Amino acid sequence: MSAEATNPATPGPITPAVQRRRGRPRIDLRRLGRAALLGPAARDRHPDAIGHVVEAHRAHHPDADLDPLRRAYVLAESSHRGQMRKSGEPYITHPLAVTLILAELGAETTTLTASLLHDTVEDTEVTLDQVRAEFGEEVRYLVDGVTKLEKVDYGAAAEPETFRKMLVATGSDVRVMSIKLADRLHNMRTLGVMRPEKQERIAKVTKDVLIPLAERLGVQALKTELEDLVFAILRPEEYAHTRELVDTNAARTDDPLAEIAEEVRGVLREAGLQAEVLIRPRHFVSVHRVSRKRGELRGADFGRLLVLVNEDADCYGVLGELHTCLTPVVSEFKDFIAVPKFNLYQSLHTAVARPDGQVAEVLIRTHQMHKAAEAGVIALGNPYTSPAEEQTDGDGSRPVDGERADPTRPGWLSRLLDWQEAAPDPDTFWSTLREDLAQDREITVFRPDGGTLGLPAGASCVDAAYAQYGEDAHACIGVRVNGRLARLSTVLSDGDTVQLLMGQDPASEPSREWLEHAHTPVARIAITRWLAAHPASATPSEVPTETRRPAADGPAARPAAADVVVDRPGATVRLAGCCTPVPPDAITGFSVRGGAVTVHRVECAAVGRMKSMGRAEVEVRWGDTTECRVTLFAESFGRPHLLADLTEAIALEGVAIVSATVEPPSQQRVRHTYTLQLPDAAHLPALMRAMRNVPGVFDVSRAHHQPTTGF
Repeated sequence: MSAEATNPATPGPITPAVQRRRGRPRIDLRRLGRAALLGPAARDRHPDAIGHVVEAHRAHHPDADLDPLRRAYVLAESSHRGQMRKSGEPYITHPLAVTLILAELGAETTTLTASLLHDTVEDTEVTLDQVRAEFGEEVRYLVDGVTKLEKVDYGAAAEPETFRKMLVATGSDVRVMSIKLADRLHNMRTLGVMRPEKQERIAKVTKDVLIPLAERLGVQALKTELEDLVFAILRPEEYAHTRELVDTNAARTDDPLAEIAEEVRGVLREAGLQAEVLIRPRHFVSVHRVSRKRGELRGADFGRLLVLVNEDADCYGVLGELHTCLTPVVSEFKDFIAVPKFNLYQSLHTAVARPDGQVAEVLIRTHQMHKAAEAGVIALGNPYTSPAEEQTDGDGSRPVDGERADPTRPGWLSRLLDWQEAAPDPDTFWSTLREDLAQDREITVFRPDGGTLGLPAGASCVDAAYAQYGEDAHACIGVRVNGRLARLSTVLSDGDTVQLLMGQDPASEPSREWLEHAHTPVARIAITRWLAAHPASATPSEVPTETRRPAADGPAARPAAADVVVDRPGATVRLAGCCTPVPPDAITGFSVRGGAVTVHRVECAAVGRMKSMGRAEVEVRWGDTTECRVTLFAESFGRPHLLADLTEAIALEGVAIVSATVEPPSQQRVRHTYTLQLPDAAHLPALMRAMRNVPGVFDVSRAHHQPTTGF
């Protein structure tokens, strides 16, 4: 770390728009450095140098045991004594600053203790065994994890396997990455005197890897400040222009956002809703994005209103009042409370407009939601408190070999742990990770059981299958999107309902085509891994590309004309093949060449076309004979003996097969077309149930268009 961090000799031009706690002065790292030189404090009091850390920590955890912090500082200061940063300041100022960042975000005591010690094992004579002996296994584990991260080069030349190990360590305990992100933030704050080319290299790595990781861990406070610092280095001209816009707006005598905020306070007071209404200035990158989107900025564009309430229900109460008493911009409404983002973010988003055209964006959330929105996983506390109490070895430390299952980590991180294990090689892992980090928008789709799946924008049904079932998705044979059958290649939209149809044959396998439609790492890696293990396979080919099976005793005769009664003596009656009507379907008829009458189901599409052509309807009705012919489609996945099993099921129902066609497999789905002669039309529902019960068949439906057999 010391190679990356130097303090500028003079304050740099970067001043991110970050909300700071009122009443707490900005930390003077040089003053802390001088305090560090004073050495350890008495055992019954905290060293002056960590006073700000203690103050920030008590604000979030008033009952915390602060003794580990005192002891960690004493060890860190004595170990780093004599080491200097490139700026000439005592090195202890760096872990102090990193720990303060985490303390202000609400990190628990164990994280802060490890943060104070995070450089000791790498840069001093302190060992991991010593850390374990003095602070327990939890702190040792975190220090070891952060130490390993320091050996990772995040740049384009990074060794993928090293990076993978780093992320595995992060996934096992999100606090490791929390410390790393705070460490990078402090180093970015103090980057001013480095050579421009080194500043640019570090900024690019931060932009490509660490900022997306901060986003996925929900640590918005770190992410936004890192974005501004990177923006200033990589795009200095645009940064300078944006800063000028912010300064010009700050110099205005009027403040439309403040006026709207006061109006909102009045509305909520009259409604009897207790709420805190704050103005949240946009950070520089956000202002830059808004200016590119809207062109010339107005006063209300430089910030957003934040409404904080106590209960979830109050969020919706505030929303109702604002939409009733002010002019809402309905298109701006988003409900991230009912459907949280993948990184645990919850809030209601809306916007209200003034008569002069000023539009203010409004965020509505509870105090707890706000804490999670700002600090993400850092605000979750120690996710292992209860398991540790249940699994301790008697000294309060956790077993080394104990399973580290973090119930609070975001879904993205959980998925990362799953697919990194399945990656066939480190290069595949690295490339798919970078693709995933490049995704800046996520959609939510719903499962029929009410659960949800978070997917990147542009994801397909293939991605949904692997997100829900992992490698078991190899057996996926179809999907319904919003209740209708769809291809697995279908691109999903936010809010879609997805029902995945799974086959029962263990020999099911993915199609090579799926890889073209897979966008998530979990899907691409699982499919690639299977294809690598089965190089001879392409698509399922257990069924013939086309099989036509006539009935054993030859084609059955058409139903007798007596089946349908028509008020036209001597007329020949034909049942239309496009809709295959059977009793008791509602039917109608039309005259065709030769004096014949074709009979259609009333809802058949051909009926509308014939009426539009001026064809006169002929009154028809079912007679006493119930024998009928019908065409059915069966949708299934390919497997050995499926055609034989379907044929047997049909025969057991006493139905004669006139013809059967099996189309070539497509994306593991196989379509069968059967034309059948039923002795009794009332038996049709039972026949369709029997066909659906054949393993591998997921849908059976009546024909609604001319069958390919065309008899």
